[in-house]
Amino acid sequence: MIKKIRIQAYQVGLVFEQRKLVGVLQEGAFWILGNKEVMVYEMKSSFVAPFELNILLQNEQLASMLEIVEIADNEIALYYSNGIFKEILSTGRYAFWKGYNENKFVIADISKVEITEEIPIAFLENMKIKQYVRRFQVLSFEKGLLFVNGSFVKELTAGTYYFWNNAISVEVKNVDTRQQQMEISGQELLTKDKAALRINFFVSYKIVDSIKALIDNKDAEKQLYVLMQLALRAFVGGFTLDELLSKKDDIATAILKEATAKINALGLVVFDAGIRDVILPGDMKEIMNQVLVAEKKAQANSIMRREETASMRSMLNTAKLMEENETLWKLKEMEYVEKIAERIGEITISGSGNVIGQLKEIFVK
Repeated sequence: MIKKIRIQAYQVGLVFEQRKLVGVLQEGAFWILGNKEVMVYEMKSSFVAPFELNILLQNEQLASMLEIVEIADNEIALYYSNGIFKEILSTGRYAFWKGYNENKFVIADISKVEITEEIPIAFLENMKIKQYVRRFQVLSFEKGLLFVNGSFVKELTAGTYYFWNNAISVEVKNVDTRQQQMEISGQELLTKDKAALRINFFVSYKIVDSIKALIDNKDAEKQLYVLMQLALRAFVGGFTLDELLSKKDDIATAILKEATAKINALGLVVFDAGIRDVILPGDMKEIMNQVLVAEKKAQANSIMRREETASMRSMLNTAKLMEENETLWKLKEMEYVEKIAERIGEITISGSGNVIGQLKEIFVK
């Protein structure tokens, strides 16, 4: 049996006889004798072996025309053809034709954590490779703590981080480093004189040491809350109600001064603190109002007594001057006569006596 086979440019023909590779045909026309099979391959694509690749590669001519890539169990390969990313090659042995395309392979060991291979960041977001990668993001106002197999490795600044997705546990815990405010509301406290009251307190704080806040301490914010509670209770218990109300503006400074060392040990720093409200029970409010009214009445009475005393002292001084000076007495007398005359609308004089003398008798005695 004879048949003619034509191999076009960039084609390869493999001649098999009873499943055994007996010849490799390149561009040209060929006569095939006997019961042989010819399989034609395009050199622009990868070579998919019809039989076991290792056996075919025993043919030196075919082996010289192929580029072999072996991917181990813990590896993947990024396949580029003419500089363009094509696909991900997983574990196995692959053959590619030489000469037609420029093939490039980036083999990556995915059994480790860090991605140390020269792989552009954009490729790590490609759907074909995304399944092999773990992605973590740390925002501009955060710090990230990297843990591998439960052990702390390093602190991460803002950015996007990629790690190989394998059996190794990788975790990034984000810590918010912005200034935050904590409300300590409705704290029922007793003063030194056993007065019950409720205080609403606030604290403005910030995490400055993420390692202390997250690794050395558990729930640093909760610890800060309890710390402020205890400090507030101890401070209030050392003063009477009146003393506490007068020192209300100094409470925050005193509490922070006592608690600074413990706050720093939590990896925190407090910028501001203070009392928002002091709430007294109903009966205590009534008593305080009564005290306030009594104080105001006492102040009013004191002012009135001072004014009366000043008035009496002025009158006494005037009387002494008039007693010592007759002219001053006459002037005062005339002043009173003038005031009386202003109130008299009509004067009636009886008889035809001396009018001037009668008027004198009325006003001047």
